[in-house]
Amino acid sequence: MNDKPFFVHDRGICESTRVGNGTRVWAFAHVLPGAVIGANCNICDHVFIENDVSVGDDVTIKSGVQLWDGVRLGNRVFVGPNATFTNDRFPRSKHYPEQFLQTIVEDGASIGANATILPGITIGRQAMIGAGAVVTKNVPANAVVVGNPAVIVGYQTGPQVEPVMTQAAPGAAGDRMALGVGGCELWRLPHFSDLRGELAPLEFGQNLPFKPLRSFLVYGVRSDKVRGEHAHRQCQQFLIATHGRLSVVVDDGHGRKEVSLADPSVGLYLPPGVWGIQYKFQPDTVLLVMASHPYDASDYIRDYSDFLATVGPDDR
Repeated sequence: MNDKPFFVHDRGICESTRVGNGTRVWAFAHVLPGAVIGANCNICDHVFIENDVSVGDDVTIKSGVQLWDGVRLGNRVFVGPNATFTNDRFPRSKHYPEQFLQTIVEDGASIGANATILPGITIGRQAMIGAGAVVTKNVPANAVVVGNPAVIVGYQTGPQVEPVMTQAAPGAAGDRMALGVGGCELWRLPHFSDLRGELAPLEFGQNLPFKPLRSFLVYGVRSDKVRGEHAHRQCQQFLIATHGRLSVVVDDGHGRKEVSLADPSVGLYLPPGVWGIQYKFQPDTVLLVMASHPYDASDYIRDYSDFLATVGPDDR
């Protein structure tokens, strides 16, 4: 009869005493004495967990997974069958580093079957690692990555928002489309069209949400690269795809949407306190960004966990 507050199968081995209530360790799994395992975890058959490993609450580790020294799993993490973690970039038999690199998987992230995670990497909260992916770099929060090497192909945002807005009369600014995320809006800008081509004039202080003090162009971005990944404390931004197409993810810490920008007469307004990401750049895309403040490094929030702490509890 098992008198512990957690379950260990008759053919499983759990040498650690730091295991939370309700956790289940199944047949042929082996947990070494230094490991720390949270509550209500499910450790399936043929899982091996070394000493310098911590596992949060409500974690599922499917069969055939090994967690080596240095692995840190947050709460509600899912690790699929035969996913492979590593902890030494240059392994040699009988040669051991002074300290193994830490690999961190943050809360709510999922790792697909047969994925390989290189050492020293952080996988952000709620990220999704596709089956068979080879992860060689840090993965941002909420990102979906696939392939070898893994690249970002999406974010956990739900359906993409297309800027479908009422067509304004030529020369007049038209509708604004609220996105329901942190005050973000799509703006129809003044525009003129005739046989000679298209014209979209911008008059600072009149047809923009603020008077810009700075502007810059983003271009030459490879399709597998990501820009942004930060928020501002005070600075407002206005984004226009002057050429080509890209996607912008906006996140206020409680909701998140993805917007497609491809029309130079449509701009995206980002207030302060919104986490912004730009990706899916088509070849030759040019993004114009206008800012309400001069550059100030202290105005940036570059860590997503810091951002969530700044805007308040994450309800997702």
